[in-house]
Amino acid sequence: MRRFLFQIPILALILAVSSAHAAEVLVEAESFDQSGGWKLDTQFIDIMGSPYLLAHGLGQPVDDATTEVEFPEAGTYHVWVRTKNWIEKFADKVDASHAPGRFQLAVGGETLEHEFGKTGADWQWEKGGSVTVEAGKTKLALKDLTGFNGRCDAILFSTNADFQPDNSSDTLPTWRRKMLGLPEEPIAEGPFDIVFIGGGYSGTCGAISAARMGLKVALIQNRGVLGGNGSSEVRVWAKGNTPPGLYPVGDIIREISDDASLSPGTAEEFEDEKKETTVRNEPNIALFLHHHAFDVKMESETQIASVEAFDTRSGAIRSFESRFFCDTTGHGTIGKMAGADYDMIDGGRMGMSNMWRFENADEPRDFPDMPWALDLTEQDFPYPRKFHAEWFWESGYDKDPLNDLEHIRDWNILAGLSAFHAMKHKGAHERSDPDGHGHKNSYLTWMAYVGGTRETLQLLGDVILTEEDVVSKKPFPDGCVLTTWSVDLHYPKEQYAKKFPDNPFISIAVHGKGVDRKKGYPVPYRCFYSRNIENLFMAGRNISVTHEALGTIRVMKTCGMMGVVVGKAAAVATKNDTSPRDVYYQHLDELIELLRLPGNYRRETLDDELKVDPNLPDLGEPELDWIPLNQLSGLVIDDEKAEKTGKWTQGAGLKKYVEDGYHYANAASGSSAKFSFSVPEDGDYEVRVSHQPHPNRASNTKVTVVSADGEKSTSVNQQIAPPLDKGFFGLGVYQFTAGKPGEVIFSTEGADGNVHIDAVQVLKLKD
Repeated sequence: MRRFLFQIPILALILAVSSAHAAEVLVEAESFDQSGGWKLDTQFIDIMGSPYLLAHGLGQPVDDATTEVEFPEAGTYHVWVRTKNWIEKFADKVDASHAPGRFQLAVGGETLEHEFGKTGADWQWEKGGSVTVEAGKTKLALKDLTGFNGRCDAILFSTNADFQPDNSSDTLPTWRRKMLGLPEEPIAEGPFDIVFIGGGYSGTCGAISAARMGLKVALIQNRGVLGGNGSSEVRVWAKGNTPPGLYPVGDIIREISDDASLSPGTAEEFEDEKKETTVRNEPNIALFLHHHAFDVKMESETQIASVEAFDTRSGAIRSFESRFFCDTTGHGTIGKMAGADYDMIDGGRMGMSNMWRFENADEPRDFPDMPWALDLTEQDFPYPRKFHAEWFWESGYDKDPLNDLEHIRDWNILAGLSAFHAMKHKGAHERSDPDGHGHKNSYLTWMAYVGGTRETLQLLGDVILTEEDVVSKKPFPDGCVLTTWSVDLHYPKEQYAKKFPDNPFISIAVHGKGVDRKKGYPVPYRCFYSRNIENLFMAGRNISVTHEALGTIRVMKTCGMMGVVVGKAAAVATKNDTSPRDVYYQHLDELIELLRLPGNYRRETLDDELKVDPNLPDLGEPELDWIPLNQLSGLVIDDEKAEKTGKWTQGAGLKKYVEDGYHYANAASGSSAKFSFSVPEDGDYEVRVSHQPHPNRASNTKVTVVSADGEKSTSVNQQIAPPLDKGFFGLGVYQFTAGKPGEVIFSTEGADGNVHIDAVQVLKLKD
């Protein structure tokens, strides 16, 4: 098995086709030797057929992209460039004649007069004149004119003036493959035990988990960094918790996750290198960055044989053969291509975000006039808090989440640039500037050109999790990933939707109730495999849930834990030569056994014994600021179960409380609280009470124990910390009789501060 990716040298990919009549030379822009300031954009290959270079300069022309090509013969060549005027599709809202994405092509040091990117709302081969060249190597350069997102897919030269390139949007169409000299047969990779397609949190953590279980793993990612929305390209902070209390499937997530304090933060805060290094340190993982999966080959109607992907820089195609596959694309595209059952709501989806940042300099900074900008005023968008245009710069709610992706991204960029233009040139939000300079000193530092998508489609499993399941805490025997995010759904914010009601770009998050964000709700394993494609797993935001339930499971740390579970389930399926479905129906106990192992266990192969690897971090369970009931011995009665009279206030601000918080009552309220319990057998028991100290608590709280010995009252100083383990104070030893209730009663009578109740613990003394 190939464990590592051996890179093909990045050359200008050309094939010259010579005859008595014509010669053609095709150059793919992504293969340029030096990209300069142009960005490689791989997001829309499934829409327009290819990666392309994007001049994302935030209003400042970017450095030239350059390469060398070899012309087979001297002569006059006619030039075509595949490009578009990206603003033209918004011509009903802006003046598209200004064409902000203009650029030129230089051949052999001579710049063609033609400016590309001025016409055409859709991708097209735009003719740009002709050049006369000598046979041999010649330098090409893409020369950006504006810094406003010009784009170049490919360049074609032909000595035939009537030649017309095929504008097919198929992925790497056959004629382009032939002209590039690509072999007809793909490079074979594998066989693997499992292939993860998509390098976000779910795919990255899934690959690590499977590799440590002894599987041979491939991880395919169509960009140059891992982390997906949690990478430096998109900069959405990793949300959701990795709580204890079920299985330790969160420690791998904590190995790779960032500590970004703001979203969007700086590139460094998202720690791309840490994610990649962690993956490359796994000998069982073959990592394929810059590879886009574009085709699925089927063994049968219900079985995937292989996935094909191409190198987004060289065009080389690879075929990945594997026993299992996991769709961690977020978009569900692998499952969709394989014929998996899926659901996509008609509209009202959560959209895509492209966040941005600006800073203030010590002196004025220019920003180009944008006569093509949206006509925005400060009433049309919120002021970017702390110079950050955050997650709610979002659109695409009713657009096609697959076919309209480039349209959605471009609208987001247009909205962001137009807002900053309004701040610079119209004084919008000038009074909000904390430095008092208006915005004459402001300058853009970053804007995401890679979109952060929240919702596309859901691949369907044996369980389709609903909001009602989550809110009602419906138990599933295969619950395995604790989701701790609320049911968080996004909608256009009405305040800012009036000017562009057909395509608003500011959202509001509506958080539903019912998710315990501290303890979490266990999502069942049966949401993580396809119900009709026998060897397809899924992890991430494209799992088997309804639109509403997606609101809670879609955040990155939760998605990462799904990947960890899939990695271990794939190990069980491989070892037993069975399907993902039968892991549940026949081997659930075996899966649970693996889920109980922390992430620092590993084995080289499935036949080896799982052991702690001393080279891996022992992260343990995260430290909680509360105490679960199952961590306490004996009888424990929480304050929620106490019979309360008078006025009690619920609180959770003082940490290390038992379960869900505590209650407190004012000294003058005349309140009381009775904790009742029954011991299982006669005997002597120690009685303890829990409280969290605070200066405004009573120093003389009256606590009465009712036992077989009668009633006995004790005074407790709740201003100081209890001395016993887990914050308990001992009231003494009492005799209790089985079947006869005991009681612990708190009273505000005579108290010199607030009376605090949290929990009562009753411990049997050893004979």
